[in-house]
Amino acid sequence: MSNLEIDPEIINTLITDLKDARQRTLALIDGLNSEQLIGKQLDTVNPLLWEIGHVAYFHELWILRHLDNADSFLAQADSLYDSINIAHDDRWDLPLLSLDQTQNYMRQVLQAEIARLNNHKTVTEKDIYLTRYALFHEDMHTEAFTYTRRTLNYPAPVFNKTHTDNPQYNAGPLDGDVNINGGEYLLGAPKNIEFCFDNEKWQHPVTVQPFAIAKAATTYQQFAHFVNDNGYTKKQFWDDEGWGWLQKNKLTQPNGWKKDDNNNWLIKHFDQWQNMRPHAAVIHINWYEANAWCKWAGRRLPSEAEWELAASGTPQNINAKRRYPWGNTPPTKQQVNMNSRSMGTIDVGALAQGDSAFGCRQMLGNCWEWTANTFKPYPDFEPDMYADYSQPLFGQTKVLRGGGWATPSRMIRNTWRTYYGPDRSDVFAGFRSCALDD
Repeated sequence: MSNLEIDPEIINTLITDLKDARQRTLALIDGLNSEQLIGKQLDTVNPLLWEIGHVAYFHELWILRHLDNADSFLAQADSLYDSINIAHDDRWDLPLLSLDQTQNYMRQVLQAEIARLNNHKTVTEKDIYLTRYALFHEDMHTEAFTYTRRTLNYPAPVFNKTHTDNPQYNAGPLDGDVNINGGEYLLGAPKNIEFCFDNEKWQHPVTVQPFAIAKAATTYQQFAHFVNDNGYTKKQFWDDEGWGWLQKNKLTQPNGWKKDDNNNWLIKHFDQWQNMRPHAAVIHINWYEANAWCKWAGRRLPSEAEWELAASGTPQNINAKRRYPWGNTPPTKQQVNMNSRSMGTIDVGALAQGDSAFGCRQMLGNCWEWTANTFKPYPDFEPDMYADYSQPLFGQTKVLRGGGWATPSRMIRNTWRTYYGPDRSDVFAGFRSCALDD
């Protein structure tokens, strides 16, 4: 990376974003007692007290220590917060700092990180890249903090005044498919992008056959038809792994669904039960469940190439790739449901300003969308400096695209790939479907 002088506006924006991310991290632990900050030991969550320290450690490790060879603010930082070398199940037994001590460590790291950015003349492109990496790492953790609060049955965090009852979000359904001709498509991030992760590198040609993809994500009402049709008891709709998962867990409905006294579905929202919003995008659905719904409905999940093409291409040129579905300008609240603004998914017919060139709505935000693909590297993959970001999950997880309602919009783009095990229904994941091929 070159050492050309960095535009001060880039640095100022980065400093603002670092402060914003930290404010969100702290808001997500606000109001929790010492017992809640440790929480129940589960495979899918971390102790929140450990996790907020780990977030600060990641900034310190890759910015202050890696770039400046500085000493840690904590002599025991590696033994407490190195997620690569500390087994998940051991994190509940560590001699963790108190909350005050942890927050002091977080302040020390952030202040030092900002101080080095304020020295504009010595900031390099590598500094910007690694700082963005640490910023987006914290952004990913704040989303994890959010779903952890639901998993552990904690109250919803309080940091927004706008919720799903906002009139602009009550836009109803959006039915139907769009037809896309396909062709040779350049999947992945271009080499001139200012930032991307290793699993997005690099753009390479793939052949996409003509396909038809839903204009919108699957709604609660659409998924409820499958549940009400006893879809969870009919083996023909499940692949072998999914059926095994279903039998092991003895499920007859999705995570966080139950009937009220009038036989209407209620949906769990953090520690509360709420009436089902029929036209909102369904979430907390795992890959097995999404795939089973598709078989029941005579549909299929899109490949990630189909998904990215529908989000980024245009009918005139599928390789005139847009950074976002609507173009190349950053997301606004008129285009995406992100940043925990709504505190849940909204009607799939809302936010028409965010449509892709093909007419697909909410391809960014609202819910992460499962694709058919197992997570694998692109051709000539090389790991970034944080080698364990992608590599350990190749071949073991499924690809999701698009971002959810709790995802910070500053980090998302059409080429972003995330990945979870096919059994994960705790995350903010749903799906859109494709018509079966002729």
